[in-house]
Amino acid sequence: MEKETEHVGSVTAIYQEFETWSVNLGDKTIHAKRMPGFFRSVKYMTGSLWLFFFLFPYVRWNGKQAVLFDIGNRQFHFFNLTVLPQDIWMLSLLLLVMAMTLFAVTSVASRVFCGYFCFQTVWTDVFTWIEEKIEGNPSQRRKLDNAPWNLEKIRLKVIKHSFWLVIATLTGISFSIWFVDAFDYWNNLLAFNLPMVGWVTLSMFIAGTYILAGFLREQTCFWLCPYARIQAVMSDSQTIMPTYDVKRGEPRGKLQKGAASNAHGDCIDCFQCVQVCPTGVDIRQGQQLGCITCGLCLDACDSVMDKVGRPRGLIRYASLDEIEGKPVKKLYQHPRTWVYISIILIALSGIVYGLTHLGAMTLRVIPERQPLFVSMSDGAIQNKYEFKVVNKTDKDLHVRVMAEGGVEGQTIIGAEQPLLTHHGRGTSFTIFVKAPGANVKHEVTPIEFRIQSVEDPSVDAEYDSKFNAPKP
Repeated sequence: MEKETEHVGSVTAIYQEFETWSVNLGDKTIHAKRMPGFFRSVKYMTGSLWLFFFLFPYVRWNGKQAVLFDIGNRQFHFFNLTVLPQDIWMLSLLLLVMAMTLFAVTSVASRVFCGYFCFQTVWTDVFTWIEEKIEGNPSQRRKLDNAPWNLEKIRLKVIKHSFWLVIATLTGISFSIWFVDAFDYWNNLLAFNLPMVGWVTLSMFIAGTYILAGFLREQTCFWLCPYARIQAVMSDSQTIMPTYDVKRGEPRGKLQKGAASNAHGDCIDCFQCVQVCPTGVDIRQGQQLGCITCGLCLDACDSVMDKVGRPRGLIRYASLDEIEGKPVKKLYQHPRTWVYISIILIALSGIVYGLTHLGAMTLRVIPERQPLFVSMSDGAIQNKYEFKVVNKTDKDLHVRVMAEGGVEGQTIIGAEQPLLTHHGRGTSFTIFVKAPGANVKHEVTPIEFRIQSVEDPSVDAEYDSKFNAPKP
């Protein structure tokens, strides 16, 4: 009792400011308190991963931008790899992997993506950090918001919104340079020479970032984010999430001098868990739509438990079954986990196969169907083929056409000289294969076509087709 009494004075200031709390429905601004702790540090580290978004477009590779989504030329450059629209199926598989990973993580640990990685969450955290540095702690910011307009208030608001606009502008620029060369974009931007689509894209990102991260904040998660709405179907009683231990915490009550140590549960009703929540959720009311699983309430509660000399973990990452004392299944015992993992592995296998068989050039040969063959006046049999060649390199290349198998004595017509293929897109040729009729032994004879670059013999492609002839 003496130990608890010593801490009464230290925690009194913690809960004097808030006696009650209700979820914000947009009628006021939430000024969340920042407290140091493990999960706050994790949030900083995961948020810093977004520096990749800002900095990576400036990485150069062989004199070009290392990663570039070149929409205008319908190409995706990733270091030495060039992906064209013909390989877009790999992007579909990549999106499937990302979606399944998100679903799998949500089923195991609820909305940890929202709490630690989501761009809306990260940008809002940065904007509120700037707000705190300029306008002060939460109580000072609330006081400033309620104060009448004067020169000091105008000065602070102008400084804050100026920083917000700078970040919003850099966000718009950083998004744009993933699709055009970064240095060319900056030159055109500084010379006010961007195309109309460039100005529109930049303006939309500036406005969107400024409004969503600066003003809407948690309301974006409540009302605009579809993921927040479908999370319920991905979580169950086995899902790990920030959870309040009701049995240990209730009945809650404030610390009082002379009160018996067992008069109340461990929750001292200090509202620190609510004050640090970026969405204004009271986790003690149970799992709610606004909870983004960021864990900041755990840091706040553990800090208070340390001050009052009680064990940590009153709020902790746990499943509802664990809190209620029910048996907890292992991760590998969830059937849906294996379903997600299976889909992810199949999609990844497809991506790996596609990348390893991508090649610098692809060939597709389409035989003429009407007619399948032509009988020449000299008795020879001729087939017509349409060659579709995709040159994935960054240079125009000349290719030789060769054939293996087929009919003995066959000749290729239409490719006596190397044919030109254009870089970054498809080129079509019409090729004829003529064979002596006396050498034709089968109605259908396998034939393999091969093209090889004159300038770089390592660039080649093959395609299996058939040579058609009348019945012998």
